[in-house]
Amino acid sequence: MAAISASQVKELRERTGLGMMECKKALTETDGDIEQAIENLRKNSGLKAAKKAGRTAAEGTVVTRVADDGSYGVMVEINSETDFVARDDNFKAFAEKIADAFFAAKSEDVAAVMDGELETAREQLVQKIGENIGVRRSVVVEAGDGNLVGEYVHGGRIGVLTVLKGGNAEVAKDVAMHVAAINPAVARPEDMPQEQLDAEKAIILAQPDMAGKPEQIAEKMVQGRLKKYLAENSLTEQPFVKNPDQSVAEFVKAAGGEVVGFTRFEVGEGIEKEEVDFAKEVMEQAKRS
Repeated sequence: MAAISASQVKELRERTGLGMMECKKALTETDGDIEQAIENLRKNSGLKAAKKAGRTAAEGTVVTRVADDGSYGVMVEINSETDFVARDDNFKAFAEKIADAFFAAKSEDVAAVMDGELETAREQLVQKIGENIGVRRSVVVEAGDGNLVGEYVHGGRIGVLTVLKGGNAEVAKDVAMHVAAINPAVARPEDMPQEQLDAEKAIILAQPDMAGKPEQIAEKMVQGRLKKYLAENSLTEQPFVKNPDQSVAEFVKAAGGEVVGFTRFEVGEGIEKEEVDFAKEVMEQAKRS
């Protein structure tokens, strides 16, 4: 009997959406023949999951949990293929269960937390709903000494965890709401990566009104525009969404706090979605029937 490699199990999991142990068992029974394993799986309860696993799961929800004392928070993204399923009560219940598990484990390791019972629950939901469902990512945000974590989820699609030094939970939530709405690049101007500043500087220098300017004047113009760029893209410098007359930093300071950082998840960000022409798909199916 041939030894079953981790890469074989990984390939079968990617092609079927089934659990690691089930895939390993199927490969063992076929002596490592992936195609035969898929055929065998299609004869049992893995049929629907195997059909759907290749589809892009770029919809879904973001769920957060924060400790009562604000000492840490967890955020998880759970994906489905369609927004319709993301609104399904069964999917929502599954997402809440997943968030509880990651919060209890205080972990970002998706594979470790999903191993066992939760993976079985995911497979059963795939069977029941008929769509590919997956837990994409998790983050744990630690407050640190004297700090607190705040949370806000907008429409189930955008989740934010903020960290403040001082202040209170309500202020931390308001800042998280601002982050969800405005999507700043960094928390503070000094947090902006140098490579991003260099790229922006190159863009500024290439603008038509910079042509022919003496070096000193050009540099002064560049610095002025970089300062504006940092103000527009840094959380602390942005006009607070609830009161544009004050910056976010000023709003937090008035409550006795200071912005430390934030983490923002948006459902499906970074996932390349397959564009489907549904009308064309229906017509093709009709021709084949």
